[in-house]
Amino acid sequence: MPKPMTFFIAGIMQGSFHEMALHDQSYRKELARRLGEHFPDSRVYDPLAHHVHSVDYDDTQGRETFLTHNRMCGSEVDVLIAFVPEASMGTAIEMWEAWKNNAVVLTISPLKVNWAVRFLSHAIYPDLPAFFATLDSGEIAVLIDEFYTNDERR
Repeated sequence: MPKPMTFFIAGIMQGSFHEMALHDQSYRKELARRLGEHFPDSRVYDPLAHHVHSVDYDDTQGRETFLTHNRMCGSEVDVLIAFVPEASMGTAIEMWEAWKNNAVVLTISPLKVNWAVRFLSHAIYPDLPAFFATLDSGEIAVLIDEFYTNDERR
Protein backbone atom coordinates (compact mmCIF):
# COMPACT_ATOMS: atom_id res chain seq x y z
CA MET A 1 0.00 0.00 0.00
CA PRO A 2 1.40 3.43 -0.92
CA LYS A 3 2.34 5.91 1.80
CA PRO A 4 -0.27 8.45 2.97
CA MET A 5 -0.57 11.11 0.29
CA THR A 6 -2.41 14.27 -0.59
CA PHE A 7 -4.87 13.97 -3.46
CA PHE A 8 -6.22 17.11 -5.13
CA ILE A 9 -9.50 16.93 -7.05
CA ALA A 10 -9.10 19.26 -10.00
CA GLY A 11 -11.88 19.59 -12.51
CA ILE A 12 -14.12 21.72 -14.58
CA MET A 13 -16.05 24.32 -12.63
CA GLN A 14 -16.90 27.33 -14.78
CA GLY A 15 -15.63 25.94 -18.08
CA SER A 16 -16.68 28.13 -20.99
CA PHE A 17 -19.73 29.66 -19.33
CA HIS A 18 -20.15 33.35 -20.09
CA GLU A 19 -21.94 33.95 -16.80
CA MET A 20 -21.07 33.11 -13.21
CA ALA A 21 -22.27 29.52 -13.10
CA LEU A 22 -20.87 26.07 -12.40
CA HIS A 23 -20.96 22.82 -14.33
CA ASP A 24 -22.45 19.86 -12.47
CA GLN A 25 -20.09 19.23 -9.55
CA SER A 26 -21.53 15.92 -8.34
CA TYR A 27 -18.41 14.09 -9.54
CA ARG A 28 -16.41 15.64 -6.70
CA LYS A 29 -18.18 13.91 -3.79
CA GLU A 30 -18.01 10.52 -5.46
CA LEU A 31 -14.31 10.96 -6.29
CA ALA A 32 -13.54 12.04 -2.73
CA ARG A 33 -15.53 9.15 -1.27
CA ARG A 34 -13.92 6.52 -3.50
CA LEU A 35 -10.39 7.88 -3.02
CA GLY A 36 -10.98 7.87 0.74
CA GLU A 37 -12.03 4.23 0.62
CA HIS A 38 -8.96 3.15 -1.35
CA PHE A 39 -6.44 5.43 0.38
CA PRO A 40 -7.87 5.79 3.92
CA ASP A 41 -4.73 7.33 5.44
CA SER A 42 -4.46 9.98 2.73
CA ARG A 43 -5.85 13.49 2.53
CA VAL A 44 -8.30 14.24 -0.28
CA TYR A 45 -8.60 17.96 -0.97
CA ASP A 46 -11.60 19.19 -2.93
CA PRO A 47 -11.32 22.93 -3.67
CA LEU A 48 -15.07 23.34 -4.04
CA ALA A 49 -15.78 21.75 -0.66
CA HIS A 50 -13.62 24.46 0.90
CA HIS A 51 -15.03 27.25 -1.29
CA VAL A 52 -18.70 26.38 -1.84
CA HIS A 53 -19.66 29.96 -2.77
CA SER A 54 -16.58 30.75 -4.85
CA VAL A 55 -18.57 31.96 -7.87
CA ASP A 56 -19.81 34.77 -5.63
CA TYR A 57 -16.32 35.84 -4.48
CA ASP A 58 -15.17 39.35 -5.27
CA ASP A 59 -12.03 39.75 -7.40
CA THR A 60 -9.67 39.86 -4.42
CA GLN A 61 -11.00 36.70 -2.78
CA GLY A 62 -11.38 34.92 -6.13
CA ARG A 63 -7.81 35.73 -7.20
CA GLU A 64 -6.38 34.59 -3.86
CA THR A 65 -8.36 31.33 -3.98
CA PHE A 66 -7.31 30.64 -7.58
CA LEU A 67 -3.64 31.34 -6.90
CA THR A 68 -3.63 29.42 -3.60
CA HIS A 69 -4.99 26.31 -5.31
CA ASN A 70 -2.37 26.58 -8.04
CA ARG A 71 0.38 26.92 -5.43
CA MET A 72 -1.00 23.87 -3.62
CA CYS A 73 -0.83 21.84 -6.84
CA GLY A 74 2.81 22.85 -7.20
CA SER A 75 3.95 22.11 -3.67
CA GLU A 76 1.53 20.07 -1.53
CA VAL A 77 -0.01 17.51 -3.86
CA ASP A 78 1.16 13.94 -4.45
CA VAL A 79 -1.64 12.97 -6.84
CA LEU A 80 -3.87 15.26 -8.87
CA ILE A 81 -7.11 13.81 -10.23
CA ALA A 82 -8.26 15.99 -13.15
CA PHE A 83 -11.87 15.68 -14.32
CA VAL A 84 -11.97 17.29 -17.75
CA PRO A 85 -15.10 16.29 -19.74
CA GLU A 86 -14.46 19.42 -21.82
CA ALA A 87 -11.72 22.03 -21.89
CA SER A 88 -11.04 23.75 -18.58
CA MET A 89 -8.38 26.44 -18.32
CA GLY A 90 -8.18 26.33 -14.53
CA THR A 91 -7.79 22.55 -14.51
CA ALA A 92 -5.07 22.76 -17.17
CA ILE A 93 -3.10 25.15 -14.95
CA GLU A 94 -3.51 22.86 -11.94
CA MET A 95 -2.38 19.91 -14.06
CA TRP A 96 0.69 21.84 -15.20
CA GLU A 97 1.63 22.87 -11.66
CA ALA A 98 1.29 19.30 -10.38
CA TRP A 99 3.13 17.75 -13.33
CA LYS A 100 6.07 20.15 -13.29
CA ASN A 101 6.49 19.51 -9.57
CA ASN A 102 6.57 15.73 -9.97
CA ALA A 103 3.11 14.77 -8.74
CA VAL A 104 1.12 12.00 -10.38
CA VAL A 105 -1.53 13.42 -12.72
CA LEU A 106 -4.47 11.11 -13.45
CA THR A 107 -6.93 12.56 -15.92
CA ILE A 108 -10.54 11.59 -16.55
CA SER A 109 -11.35 12.93 -19.99
CA PRO A 110 -12.45 11.99 -23.48
CA LEU A 111 -10.00 14.67 -24.76
CA LYS A 112 -7.08 12.26 -25.15
CA VAL A 113 -5.63 14.16 -28.13
CA ASN A 114 -5.68 17.54 -26.36
CA TRP A 115 -2.05 18.41 -25.65
CA ALA A 116 -2.60 19.48 -22.03
CA VAL A 117 -4.42 16.22 -21.33
CA ARG A 118 -2.07 14.09 -23.41
CA PHE A 119 1.27 15.44 -22.25
CA LEU A 120 0.56 16.28 -18.61
CA SER A 121 -1.17 13.02 -17.66
CA HIS A 122 0.46 9.89 -16.36
CA ALA A 123 -2.75 8.02 -17.21
CA ILE A 124 -5.97 9.00 -18.98
CA TYR A 125 -9.38 7.43 -18.35
CA PRO A 126 -12.21 8.19 -20.80
CA ASP A 127 -14.88 8.66 -18.11
CA LEU A 128 -15.68 8.21 -14.43
CA PRO A 129 -16.80 4.56 -14.72
CA ALA A 130 -13.45 3.65 -16.34
CA PHE A 131 -11.55 5.53 -13.64
CA PHE A 132 -13.56 3.88 -10.84
CA ALA A 133 -13.07 0.41 -12.36
CA THR A 134 -9.31 0.98 -12.47
CA LEU A 135 -9.35 2.35 -8.94
CA ASP A 136 -11.34 -0.66 -7.70
CA SER A 137 -8.98 -3.09 -9.44
CA GLY A 138 -6.00 -1.68 -7.54
CA GLU A 139 -4.22 -0.58 -10.72
CA ILE A 140 -4.18 3.08 -9.69
CA ALA A 141 -2.53 2.25 -6.36
CA VAL A 142 0.09 0.26 -8.25
CA LEU A 143 0.68 3.09 -10.74
CA ILE A 144 1.15 5.61 -7.92
CA ASP A 145 3.39 3.27 -5.96
CA GLU A 146 5.58 2.55 -9.00
CA PHE A 147 5.80 6.24 -9.84
CA TYR A 148 7.24 7.10 -6.43
CA THR A 149 9.14 3.85 -5.78
CA ASN A 150 10.90 3.73 -9.15
CA ASP A 151 11.26 7.50 -9.44
CA GLU A 152 9.58 7.39 -12.85
CA ARG A 153 8.88 11.08 -12.74
CA ARG A 154 9.15 12.33 -16.30
